[in-house]
Amino acid sequence: MSATGTTPISDLAPQGDDLTDYDHAHMTLYLRLFDAAESGASLQEISQILFGIDADKEPERARKIYDSHLARARWMTEHGYRKLLEGGKG
Repeated sequence: MSATGTTPISDLAPQGDDLTDYDHAHMTLYLRLFDAAESGASLQEISQILFGIDADKEPERARKIYDSHLARARWMTEHGYRKLLEGGKG
């Protein structure tokens, strides 16, 4: 179980130009992550609260998950939202 509910969080977020089931399942995570990063929350706080990872024990994994998901959250605010408005996937 993940911090977002029942869908596990992958170490890497999707990277393509299409919305995926993973994106739909983690929309709230993307929003929370984007807000946390913009407000200056630390990697340790974000990793623990949003990903359930101790960044002090798994620093490389925490950084990889954070960077990947933050990039996807930014993509969602710049491009992905248009796809949502157009009807969802693809």
